[in-house]
Amino acid sequence: MNDFPPFPLDHLILQGDPDASALVLRSHAYSYKELNLRISRLGFFLQNAGLQEGDRVATWSAKGMLSCIMPLAAVRAGLIHVPVNPLLKPAQVRHIMSDSGAKMLITGAARAATLENPAFMVVGEKAVLETLESEYASELAPLPSDTDCSRLAAILYTSGSTGKPKGVMLSHANLVLGAVSVAEYLKLQSDDVTLAVLPLSFDYGQNQLFATWRAGGCVVPLDYLTPRDVIKACEKHRITTLAAVPPLWIQLTELEWPIGATTPLRRLTNSGGALTPSLVRQLRVIFPAADIYAMYGLTEAFRSTYLDPALIDANPVSMGKAIPFAEIMVVAADGSEAKAGEPGELVHAGPLVAHGYWQDAARTAQRYKPAPAFSAYGGIAVWSGDTVTRGADGLLYFIGRDDAMIKTSGNRVSPTEIEEAAVESGLAAEACALGRKDERLGEAVILFVRGGGDDDGLKAHLKTALPNFMQPAEVIWLDAFPKNANGKLDRNALAETIES
Repeated sequence: MNDFPPFPLDHLILQGDPDASALVLRSHAYSYKELNLRISRLGFFLQNAGLQEGDRVATWSAKGMLSCIMPLAAVRAGLIHVPVNPLLKPAQVRHIMSDSGAKMLITGAARAATLENPAFMVVGEKAVLETLESEYASELAPLPSDTDCSRLAAILYTSGSTGKPKGVMLSHANLVLGAVSVAEYLKLQSDDVTLAVLPLSFDYGQNQLFATWRAGGCVVPLDYLTPRDVIKACEKHRITTLAAVPPLWIQLTELEWPIGATTPLRRLTNSGGALTPSLVRQLRVIFPAADIYAMYGLTEAFRSTYLDPALIDANPVSMGKAIPFAEIMVVAADGSEAKAGEPGELVHAGPLVAHGYWQDAARTAQRYKPAPAFSAYGGIAVWSGDTVTRGADGLLYFIGRDDAMIKTSGNRVSPTEIEEAAVESGLAAEACALGRKDERLGEAVILFVRGGGDDDGLKAHLKTALPNFMQPAEVIWLDAFPKNANGKLDRNALAETIES
């Protein structure tokens, strides 16, 4: 499978049975044939809207027909899609539009009204949707099969948890091979129904569409207001595949699930943060028949590893092994391959590696560097900045990000280790450990937790579970944790509270 030849991105929708359901919106099921027709009409609209080949077109929209098919329609028109998370504020949108140089933004009237004197064309979403439904609309044929798949297809902006968002450049090959890879290892089938709850501007979220369509299955997009909305949708649409990030999984496990919602589920997937042993146990109780896939990825290389569901009960904190089309290496400080159990930097090589950051050569050079000498793929690799270890059995384990490690009392401490110990106490539903400047220690450990508020009980547990230098100098109890636009825990927001 690693030799699979990529095809143009818009051909994803041509893989399914023309009469099978591909997308459900407001209880209406659109077939693959109907979806391709709307992609053709949108492609023609874009090609005749004053844009030139290679121009960027952005969307700032809730989940719906436009946000789902724009990635395929834009490339059909020779353009590069820039999806903007609908939760972002006008200032963030203006940064993305300016940085990407996008000439057109398609959005709803309410969002458009928040943009003062935009330096780009703003097109109303309603008018575009009317064009898609018009029987008189002109159509654009699919891209030729011999299209150069190294051409850029999209620029995905990171969530901006460390400064302003960076635009990651992704080609047809990156996105198509990512879809083929995920559909393969998740064992997706044509009768699968995926509930798309994650933002479509997020690589993990966007791949919910692409991998499902690669398998010929159906996607049900959902902009949920509460976790209970997710449960209701699972029951209503008999969802077989549900992807989420840890904060959402935690909320979902705190609710009652009717048997009508759990029975159809075949697989649960997690990325954007590690599962904990206790969370795996909770998921197993609620979804005894579902496969649980723990995954690790970074936008710069799409996705890197997954853990075989058969291994998760015995190895709940493992990242697993490389996904198809990925070569994952653990590189020691001297550039050699790290030995089993030796910490090293995770380096990702292969055709899933993105093309760098849009118009940012300096930051591209920091992250995208030649692969280690022992690499099988060679070429340019993504040096993740994440420290991991590989066990004797080949399974990978996350230690921490270099820029997130807490330097205290001369030790480098992984916040993940402290957080896992707090959650495993049973007294904290969520935890986040950060460092605060301290003249004596260098950094003092500050632990944020959400739970019942048993301060003495938690501290007693941590004293038995962790060495002295890992003990929190302060435990701060919260009713809710801040989340970023992709639903992940917002460490930056918490860090600002201890720095102010």
